[in-house]
Amino acid sequence: MNYLAPSVLSADFSILGQEIETVVRAGARMVHLDVMDGSFVPNISFGAPVISSVRKNTDALFDVHLMIDEPARYLEDFHRAGADLITVHYEACADAGDTLMKVRELGIRAGLAISPDTPVEVLEPYMELVDLILVMSVYPGFGGQQFIEDSLTRVKVVKEMAQTCGRDDLWIEVDGGIGPDNIVSVMKAGANVLVAGSAVFRGDSGENVRRLMTLLEEQG
Repeated sequence: MNYLAPSVLSADFSILGQEIETVVRAGARMVHLDVMDGSFVPNISFGAPVISSVRKNTDALFDVHLMIDEPARYLEDFHRAGADLITVHYEACADAGDTLMKVRELGIRAGLAISPDTPVEVLEPYMELVDLILVMSVYPGFGGQQFIEDSLTRVKVVKEMAQTCGRDDLWIEVDGGIGPDNIVSVMKAGANVLVAGSAVFRGDSGENVRRLMTLLEEQG
């Protein structure tokens, strides 16, 4: 199954609950929540209280992407706030394996993200610990960036790694610069979770979700 995960970083925060309700009603089954700490990445976004406040508005899967240093310190907070899946950055963890185990001990899905300059090969030791691999197709910390074309090759390599490990169940997510012009090519490279921010929330978010979902569904 392919998932479209609208990134609320591009939403109107004055009506965030309504924005989430609109994209879910249009067909999105997953919502992507980017948490930034001003340290691992230069910007600051929001934390567990905001996630908790919108959790009551929807049953959609909350895909919480922690762009924060040493995220193990806050895993329980985000779990209590309503995260269904927590993704941490390889580059932000002193011990990525231990952090992933801590996520799994909470009874939720665990994801591991890599930034564009990080070799894909660093993922190999963690393939049995993760439910999701996130390949960043822009540099983390800013919305509205242009898709890095080399990301397609990186996604293909991750897909091959998953198949070699017998992990056909592994979700492969791509985040950054995704829209109607490239969403199909990203999916064909091996991704099945597609994060879109500006392409969803710029204009009519409900109609944008339906358009992107149609593109995904046409590819099976």
